[in-house]
Amino acid sequence: MFVKINEFTEAWAEESKLTERVMGALTDASLSQPVAEGRRTLGQIAWHLVGSIHYMTHCGLEFAGPSSGERVPASAAEIAEEYRRISEALLEAIRSQWTDEQLLATTEIAGEPWPNGASLRFTLMHQAHHRGQMTVLMRQAGLRLPDIYGPTYETWIEQGMEPLA
Repeated sequence: MFVKINEFTEAWAEESKLTERVMGALTDASLSQPVAEGRRTLGQIAWHLVGSIHYMTHCGLEFAGPSSGERVPASAAEIAEEYRRISEALLEAIRSQWTDEQLLATTEIAGEPWPNGASLRFTLMHQAHHRGQMTVLMRQAGLRLPDIYGPTYETWIEQGMEPLA
């Protein structure tokens, strides 16, 4: 749980840059890569990440949601740009609308009280969860993965090192 606005904004700035790198590696063709037959596609998961940031409005923050609403754009560049926009909008809303004390305030979510600071933590971890799903689908779609928390298989090879299996 976050108890200081600046702790969250620093963590979000780092994590959102990683998500931006993943979004930036998508192609229009890759958006149709499914998890499995009849399941979400890479594009749907990417767009879910965009829209899920706006869930923080349930905690009293005010900022504009995804410009395309529920419709998943056919353009990877549009998804990446909208992610950048809404990510920045979240940060601006938190900085301008909340204080550290408001992170301790609770909001009822799914019938349970959640401290706002816990909702921020969940939002941050939710991004990492779906970013991981996206990288698996990106590999299946034949895309080059960006380095996230360390080098990819390809990066190891390019650096002349023996990749870890």
